[in-house]
Amino acid sequence: MTSSSPRKRLRALAEERRGLIVPGAFNALSARVIADAGFEAVYVTGAGVTNMWFGMPDQGFMGLAEIADHTARIRDAVDLPLIVDADTGFGNALNVRHTVRTLERAGADCIQFEDQTAPKRCGHFSGKEVVSTEEAVSKIKAAVDARRDGDLLIMARTDACATHGFEAALERAQKMADAGADILFVEAVTTADQIRALPQRLAKPQLMNMVIGGKTPVVDAEELARMGYAFVLYANAALQGALAGMTRVLGVLRDARRVDEDPALVAPFAERQRLVGKPEWDALEKRYT
Repeated sequence: MTSSSPRKRLRALAEERRGLIVPGAFNALSARVIADAGFEAVYVTGAGVTNMWFGMPDQGFMGLAEIADHTARIRDAVDLPLIVDADTGFGNALNVRHTVRTLERAGADCIQFEDQTAPKRCGHFSGKEVVSTEEAVSKIKAAVDARRDGDLLIMARTDACATHGFEAALERAQKMADAGADILFVEAVTTADQIRALPQRLAKPQLMNMVIGGKTPVVDAEELARMGYAFVLYANAALQGALAGMTRVLGVLRDARRVDEDPALVAPFAERQRLVGKPEWDALEKRYT
């Protein structure tokens, strides 16, 4: 851990524009695994929280209370900068103001707002709609005005590419930047040419979302760094890996009627205790006994 705050570190990382990979966490333990693997920032994923907490699709079922609770728990678990997915801000510009105050208090270092109509849906689903440019911009202005700490970053995401086209999405993203957004996120672009064009035409640091199985072509993070992207998001790679692992071990349990401590199949018992910090808790217990 460095001496600077997570928010200052995240702001510096954004300005470096080196294609930093940011994995998504859906709970505190997944955030610990991300930190343990050596990543430098964590994305608190709304889709992941919805999928893993409710067992439901990413279609606007998550509320502010749920994402704030998860953010606070993840903040307690790791010291890495947290980029938090706040969906549409859970209402109008006034709701966005309340969302910023709530998530800033919970420990967010960057809060992401998107411009979909409610109920929102995953950026790589069909059937999306976006609010007017004026409403989208007003929400970003409200978010910027609401933050108490000037180091808190505001990320503006637009889903307009799917509904209005690439040029309209670029124009909207620029207006969000003019409204004070620190980082831009043009979601669900569909061609390599569009991916290359974004850093050339938008001056603010940008995030590119790599959705495994989604609409955007998967591009190596090194190449995205050369293009000038600040962040490369893998919001639900850990979730999809966890699902694959659970399916695999439960298949073995069903068919073989037992599961042994095979590191290729399950994390060893001792490794699980290490990741949840049992040695540190044991030391505290001795200290206070």
